[in-house]
Amino acid sequence: MLLDDILRPLFDKMASNTIITCGFEFIKKLQQWPYDNMKQESLLCTIDVADLYTMIRQVEGVLSLKRMLDHFNLKQANGLKIEAIIRLARFVMQNNYFKYDGQFYHQIRGEAMGSPLTLTIANCYMYFFEQNIIKQINNSHGFYVRYIDDIFITINWSNRHLAKQVDRWNQFDLNIKLSANISFQADFLNVHMGNQDGKLFTSVYQKSSYEPYYLPFNSIHLLHMKKNIPITMLLRAIRYCSTLQAYLEERSKLKMALLLNKYPNHFIDQQFNSVLRKFNTDEIFTINNYNSIRQKVLNTPFKEKVPIDYSTKMFVHFTYCSNMKTFPQKFHALWYKYFGESAINDITPVLGTRNVYNLQRRLMNTHKLQLIVSYKF
Repeated sequence: MLLDDILRPLFDKMASNTIITCGFEFIKKLQQWPYDNMKQESLLCTIDVADLYTMIRQVEGVLSLKRMLDHFNLKQANGLKIEAIIRLARFVMQNNYFKYDGQFYHQIRGEAMGSPLTLTIANCYMYFFEQNIIKQINNSHGFYVRYIDDIFITINWSNRHLAKQVDRWNQFDLNIKLSANISFQADFLNVHMGNQDGKLFTSVYQKSSYEPYYLPFNSIHLLHMKKNIPITMLLRAIRYCSTLQAYLEERSKLKMALLLNKYPNHFIDQQFNSVLRKFNTDEIFTINNYNSIRQKVLNTPFKEKVPIDYSTKMFVHFTYCSNMKTFPQKFHALWYKYFGESAINDITPVLGTRNVYNLQRRLMNTHKLQLIVSYKF
């Protein structure tokens, strides 16, 4: 959406100190917080914002965008005047319709779920709501981050005082209702945390409904897709697990899950070893070296996605099966044989795959549909 493409980067810049988008960013933020501030009595608190999207009034949501644009003192953005951006945002907010039980309804409060602009408006509204809370937390040398409608705080207050402050914060805005869970342990996003005698312990968190199902190894998918699963999951284990013991336990559970999904033992070990080679280390993890290797992994930046130039790329999709393994190599060989000296060679062909629609896939889709229907009714 045009509006979100304009507004989202501005919000990300404005709220970069306290907004996170994934568990890895959360771990990185925790690393930047001085661990000297963590005491034996430090509390871990997760806060949920109730019904954020539907509770924000439409006019106030648009006004929060105006406050953000005023924050940057902008007259226009991406060639659009600020007045035009606000009018367009108001139009999007106030013209949401849906059909239920044969009747059409006009949404007069809140924002439409699924709209890209909805997330930016909700985030923007929460940003201005939370500023006084953030100042209060920072003044007490605490730690505060938010992921959309989930908040995490760690601070050296008593349980009673923190609960009292949450009640006070609930008086800031009638549209925002906070419900807090205060303890010496917390689960935030997919990270489990605990205050262990003044030291912060972290590991991978999995909900009680978690089931160890991954892409089966015998499925008709490209091999690199299957390689990425153990690599990505082990990388997450290293990033999230603050102790060697937690990492070894997570690695063991991951390997068992992969074996259950028909991944060969030697294949799993190869991918696990490739993770370490990416960071130029062949060392076996020990109590003495785990923290230094983990820190090296944490300090390695994300690979930024390179924007696709569709004027120089041509995408060709084919249905993948085991007999088509060598097709991409043969395709490129023929392309350069016949078009190597042609002007058309300025266009780079990119091969993509689609899954074959077989009985297994049909049964999987049928099973998903049954789950959705049973959940709905």
